[in-house]
Amino acid sequence: MTRPIRLLAALILSIIALPATAREIAFVHVNVVPMDRERVLRDQTVIVDGDRIVTVGDKLAVPRDATIIDGERRLWLSPGLTDMHVHSDTRDDLAVYLANGVTTIANMGDARASFVGQTSPAAANGAIPGPQVFNAFVIDGSPAFGHFTATTPAEARAVVGLAKTNGYRFIKVYNNLAPDVFTAVAVEARRQAMPVVGHGVTRVGIASQIDQGQLLVAHAEEFFYTFFSRPGAEQTDAAPPVSRIPDAVALVRSHGVAVGADLVTYGSIMRVIGHPERVAACLSAPNAGFVSPADRLAWARSGYVRKTADLRARYTFLQQMVKAMADADVELLAGTDAPTVPCVGAGFSLHDDLAELERAGLTRFQALSSATRNAGAFVARTLGEPRFGVIATGGRADLVLSRVNPLDQLDTLRHPLGVMAGGRWYDAGALATLLSDAKSAFANSRNVDGARP
Repeated sequence: MTRPIRLLAALILSIIALPATAREIAFVHVNVVPMDRERVLRDQTVIVDGDRIVTVGDKLAVPRDATIIDGERRLWLSPGLTDMHVHSDTRDDLAVYLANGVTTIANMGDARASFVGQTSPAAANGAIPGPQVFNAFVIDGSPAFGHFTATTPAEARAVVGLAKTNGYRFIKVYNNLAPDVFTAVAVEARRQAMPVVGHGVTRVGIASQIDQGQLLVAHAEEFFYTFFSRPGAEQTDAAPPVSRIPDAVALVRSHGVAVGADLVTYGSIMRVIGHPERVAACLSAPNAGFVSPADRLAWARSGYVRKTADLRARYTFLQQMVKAMADADVELLAGTDAPTVPCVGAGFSLHDDLAELERAGLTRFQALSSATRNAGAFVARTLGEPRFGVIATGGRADLVLSRVNPLDQLDTLRHPLGVMAGGRWYDAGALATLLSDAKSAFANSRNVDGARP
């Protein structure tokens, strides 16, 4: 790219990244995938004002001063995507998410205080390009996994209050909490209106956690550790009996609990365990350029490559369980754990997760629901936030423009023609610039000793 063109692209991006408050935006002659149910609406007009969808219809008058984006009756508009389980906490990661059509993320723990207090709000108000972010605070019962520790009920209550004060939205429970400490967390989190999400807790068990109010099992594989086997029992490579799947489905359905549909996470672990050459291949792949030097270093040093296990039977079981949950209308939420698992990078991996869900037998509508309507419904119900993940009047203006109906081809969402996040529009050129700038920032970073840039 010549210098004048590069400067022009940067100028356009800086304008686009500002809040779109001066003029309404009208998408005209677009085919809409609203995701409120399985249907399409052809040749529609969608009018956006600020960060809200004002109206959707086929014979609408376009405001005189609106910016018009013409779908020419052949392009498709669907909701922005959501990754409900990430650990990314840099502004460059946020740009990569946005360029992939991801307009909402949930950081599920260990985000730096500056990310929660400064970077996340900056993305929300359009000061920097990125998705809206909901941050979780992790509480564990020991420092074994490097998380904030609470060992008494009093400490648990204090930690929940501290998290609330500092702007975290979820409390994430981790493996080693004592039963009385978990109970204190659940009670205090409910009092503070902070939904409890997270792992299966070894000494409590998923069934008891759900009974006490946990609203999201963050990974589908957590059922292995504290539901299908006795909590704390030694784990093997063998899968549970398929006959136990209805028990898990019944548990989460009876309590209205959501489950992380993160097949890409477990699938990646399955593929790299004992295979350093596969991690090396990921590190030399083109998309590795969009992963920070610190995260690339962590992938190379991952403990998974030094383990020996054969998780194929368990992965097949997870595919069957997630499919059964989808068919039973369990609220599945797409998640990736990016970038903590080798070969699972920010943004791109959500598309990989959707592909893995489809390979597991979910319909494209079921798979896409996990990254759109289900996530929006969960956040609206648990946090009281405006609804997103559907294209409907009054909803948050998070949108992806694509060449093909994603219900016919999910992969079309890997190459968005444009993305709207909170009413701010980024065309294909702006998205390409976001990726280019993030790649350059990572390539130029000298911070390769394990600290995040």
